[in-house]
Parts: sequence; C-alpha cells; structure tokens
Amino acid sequence: MERCNGNNKKVNKISVITCPFCGFKKEEEMPLDACVHFYKCESCRKILKPKEGDCCVFCSYGSVKCPPKQLEEINFQ
Repeated sequence: MERCNGNNKKVNKISVITCPFCGFKKEEEMPLDACVHFYKCESCRKILKPKEGDCCVFCSYGSVKCPPKQLEEINFQ
C-alpha cells in the first residue's frame, strides 16, 4: 500500500523484512510516522536491532526504507 505526500510522490508502507540470523522473510506494514527500533523474528525469535547508522530495522533489514526516511529522500530531491 502506498500513500501520497504533498509532492504527489508515493510512500510505500509495506516492506519485506529479512532476518539476518535465519533468513526468514515476512511482509510487514510500517508505521508512517515512526521508526521501529526492535523487531522479533517469528521464526528464530531473535530480536533485530538497526545496524549502526540506520534509524530502524526496516532501513537495515527491509526491502523498503521506513516512511520517515522515504519522505526525507523525497523532500531532499
């Protein structure tokens, strides 16, 4: 699912997060206005934390960066 911002650019709310420990993948809906700092893998039950320099687990392990980062990149262009 996507949401348009004021510049008619689309923000993707769906990301496939991949566990770096076991490789399990799951499609998740991301919050539009917040970063997710912890995520528990459904398969191996390990807690994922963002890599150094990333704001959230979606920026580190997701197929799409979090909505706040997407908006930051859109507004920068």
